Order: sequence, then structure tokens, then C-alpha cells
Amino acid sequence: MFSWLPVVLAQPRVTFVSVPNVQKVDVLFDGTLFTSFIYSENLKKPVLWPVITAGGNEITRNYPLKIKAGERADHPHHVGIWFNYGDVNGLDFWNNSETVPAERAGNYGAIYHQSVDYTEEGKGTGRLNTNSLWKDNQGEVLLEETAEFTFSVQGNARIIDRISTLKAVSGDVKMTDNKEGMFAIRVARELELPASGKIRVTGAQGNVVEADASAGLTSGNYLSSEGITGEAVWGTRARWMKLQGIINGERVAIVIFDHRGNAGFPAYWHARGYGLFAANPLGQKIFSNGAEEMNFVIKNEHAATFRYRLAVFSGDPSVEGIENLAKSFQNKL
Repeated sequence: MFSWLPVVLAQPRVTFVSVPNVQKVDVLFDGTLFTSFIYSENLKKPVLWPVITAGGNEITRNYPLKIKAGERADHPHHVGIWFNYGDVNGLDFWNNSETVPAERAGNYGAIYHQSVDYTEEGKGTGRLNTNSLWKDNQGEVLLEETAEFTFSVQGNARIIDRISTLKAVSGDVKMTDNKEGMFAIRVARELELPASGKIRVTGAQGNVVEADASAGLTSGNYLSSEGITGEAVWGTRARWMKLQGIINGERVAIVIFDHRGNAGFPAYWHARGYGLFAANPLGQKIFSNGAEEMNFVIKNEHAATFRYRLAVFSGDPSVEGIENLAKSFQNKL
């Protein structure tokens, strides 16, 4: 197993390139793309996509933004890395996408990027601050979100820290207990857990075809901070969760860290074998078989802050290395 060590590699310079005509900001490490902050309104929320390892491999699924034969063609709202929720004043922000029929649009909300307020470039770390509005289908603003993204490198880990503060601006906002949330990534096919049966995938021409789930190079496996592995991690609480696998011969791992300052800490994990990997701090009822329930409310003119770290490793980090990153995250914020 790869033993994570701090500061063993030269620190890259983190820079940002705004590309307003395609509604994105590229995040570069030494001039090479790491990820892009994409704020196209047709996605119904800002996302980070693609996300690329130090070895040049994409850990995020391409569908529905790009054709890649053999990828699962499901859940078009699962794009890159995102942050939203399934019940905000009764509206579903999580499942919204271009595929929602017009007659059902009233049941959904969307997040609209407003501005990039600050960028800071530097050796080994960079910061991007943004502002977004969570709106209902009539355009009324429910929440104003200020998000601070910090992109950094520590050893063999490329790290994204996200601090999002949600302020209620048009009355109380109820985030009713719901399975669908909240900080999430949809991963590449190679990082899915091995499965059987039939699935729908993208064909070579972009059409959707049926295929065997066992076909392909799926190699993923989960490990939680509580020592739980595989599909059994779904619906369990943990301080962090690791998903590791192999892409094009590169052993990689993704670790998402919850923060003790978040509501519902430690979060329940909505982590599926098919590639959805999410921390859900506010949905508890379904994960606990009804034993727990959390109906979170942000009072009018008040705010709530959520903090997450996602680390992309080249290699498979040890538990000790992950715990070191967890500790630094808890102490940093």
C-alpha cells in the first residue's frame, strides 16, 4: 500500500484562467488542467468537471457532457463534483437537469452562478471565491451561497477544500430530511465497484445501448473511517470515506472528508457501487431505517456553513496518511 508522505513533491503553481464564453474557470497546476469550475445554467448548478489526477487520468464520469463509449448513461444530474440537496422548501435541487419535462419543472429548484468574487494564485495553493443564488422555478431567491474553493497539493494528493455558506434571504428555508444530498462526485467507470446484470451505457456514436455490467475495467472499492468496506458503506456514518481503484494503470484514490463543524457530523454516506459518491449530513431517516430524522432549518437572514475536503491521490494512501489529512482539515477551518 502506498504510504502518504507530506511534501515529497515539488509544489506546482496554481493558477486560474477565466473562459467566460463557455462559462467556466479553469484551474491549472503548473499550466496543466486539474479541473474547471463550470457554471453553465443548463447544468442547474455549478460543478467542478473534469477532475484529473497527477497521472493525467480523469476520475469524473464524462456523461452527459462528453461522449465516452462504455460509460453508464444514467442520472444526468450527476455531473463532476457538486453541492446541492433534494428538498429545499419542498423543491428538488438534486435531481434537476435538462431532461426534466416542462410539466414537472415546478417541482425543482436550480442554482445560478452570479460572480467570481476573488482569486488568489500561488505556489502549491490557490483560492477561488464565488457567489450563487438558489432559486425556485419562478426565479425567487431562497438562498444566497458564498463558496470558497481552495486548490492545493500535499505530497501525492491534489486537494479541493470547499466552504459554502448558505444564507436565507426570503424567509425561513427548510431542508427537510432527504436521501439526496449533499456534497458529491460521480466517478469514472473504472472506479465503480464490480457488478453484474445489465446496464445502460453510452455507445460509440453517443447513443444509449444495453451492456453487461461486468464488462469493462471496474476496480473500485470503498473504505470508511470506521473500517467498513465495499457496498456496505452506504447508509453508514463516517468521518471520511475512501474510494480507490485503477485507471489506465494508475492506482488512484478519492477521499472525501466531513468536518466536525458541519450539521449532522459525522455524515451519512450516500455512496453507491455504480459511481455516485456523496456525503449527506442532513438526510438521516432513510439511512437509519427511521430511527433518526433531521429537518434542518435556516432562519430568515441567518446562515449555515458546510465544509468539505476532497483529496485525489496518485497511489493508495494509508489510513494513517488519511487521518493526517483529516486532522489538518479539522484544524484548518
